[in-house]
Amino acid sequence: MQEVSEDYVAGKVLIVTGGAGGFGRILCEKAAARGARIVCADIDADGLEAMQEALSQSGAESVTVRADVTSMDDMRALAAAAVTRFGRVDVMVNNAGVMPLAFYRDHADALDAWERCIDINFKGVLHGIVAVYDQMIEQGVGHVINLSSIYSNHPVAGAAVYGASKAAVNFLSEALRVESQGKIRVTNVRPTGVPGTNLGAGVINPDAIIGILGQNAPAYLQQMGAHAAGELPPAQLEAGNIEYYALDPEHLSEQILYAIDQPLGISISDITVRASGDGYIL
Repeated sequence: MQEVSEDYVAGKVLIVTGGAGGFGRILCEKAAARGARIVCADIDADGLEAMQEALSQSGAESVTVRADVTSMDDMRALAAAAVTRFGRVDVMVNNAGVMPLAFYRDHADALDAWERCIDINFKGVLHGIVAVYDQMIEQGVGHVINLSSIYSNHPVAGAAVYGASKAAVNFLSEALRVESQGKIRVTNVRPTGVPGTNLGAGVINPDAIIGILGQNAPAYLQQMGAHAAGELPPAQLEAGNIEYYALDPEHLSEQILYAIDQPLGISISDITVRASGDGYIL
């Protein structure tokens, strides 16, 4: 008789920042469907209201909290709300982020967005870690999942600030892992391009994407144009095909749930998720 594996997602208390839209919402919904208890945080009050309604209708145990990751006070209040509602915090997903791609020559248009990028992508992750650290140490167990990027792998033109902010996430993740071994599991996630996350809305100069495409830029930009026009061959749109050209947030969510769905003694510490046919060179 085949042994039925234990579900390590069910019953866990998950905090997800940036959880009211895009990838964060998908992750909240998928985790809730697996029986997790959800603490959905976002700065978007209207999005949170819609998210709370959706989670309630699904029967999920959940709470939504308006929180700005750039505010340490907000993040402490978020962690406290999770403990008040559910008594603990099992998983902290530091998902909130922005992607203001631009060249140095674009500084006049990009500087404010770059400052915000540092506050959200770097300081926001730090705040998220600090907010749950004491609770997880007291519990004797916890899991922090930080959303980095393949942009963190190597510097490229057009992504100096964004790439640096994500490289900082790598450092925060690895240092936390070393300091909290045997208490907190740490997963650093480096996704490839995921159009459905809406990160592209923050790009300052569209040409700045060329740095991460390198020699593949002409062909991949043509694919992106064909996709936008509805003319991309079906094989490149289906995850079941090796030519699949751009990752869907659904698949990224599944891999993060896989990292959560492990026995406590197993830690998926660093994971890169790609579409097999994408053109990113990092």
